[in-house]
Amino acid sequence: MSVHFEERSGVIPCKTPWGNWSQTMEEIFIEVNVPHGTSGKEVKCNLGSKQIELHVKGQQVFKGKLFGITVADEGTWTLEDKCLIRIVLMKTNREAGNCWSSLLEGEYCADAWLQDQMQKKLTLERFQRENPGFDFSGAEISGNFAGGGPDFSSLQK
Repeated sequence: MSVHFEERSGVIPCKTPWGNWSQTMEEIFIEVNVPHGTSGKEVKCNLGSKQIELHVKGQQVFKGKLFGITVADEGTWTLEDKCLIRIVLMKTNREAGNCWSSLLEGEYCADAWLQDQMQKKLTLERFQRENPGFDFSGAEISGNFAGGGPDFSSLQK
C-alpha cells in the first residue's frame, strides 16, 4: 500500500553528507552515494534491529544506534550501478505517529521544517490506508497532524 502512495506522492528525503534517508509508515530508506566502480565485495553492511554499520572500501560511512527499532532479518541492502547503495529497513512500530526525527540517535537529524514535512506525509499515508477509496497523494494537511494526526476511530460510520 505505501509503495503505491509513495509513487504518487513522492518522498521527503533528509540530506546527509553521504546521500539521504527517508521514511514511510513501514520502512526507512537509505541511499548512499559511493565511488563509481564500487563492487559488492567492497561493501560491508551490518543491519541489526537497533544498530547499523556501513563500510565502503574499508572506510566507515556510518555506524551507530538507530533512532527506532527495526526488524533485523527483513533489512536489505543493494548496490546499484556500482555507485549507489540502497538500504531498506522495516520498522517494528508501523504507526503514523512513529516518525523518526533522525536516522541514528543524535546523527543525521531532520531539521524542524523537514521533520514537520515527514510527519505530514506519514499522517496522509495513514489517512490513505484508512480510506482506500480516496487519493491523498496530492493532499495538503494543516492543524493537528503531530503524532499521526487526529484519531477518528471513535466516530460512528
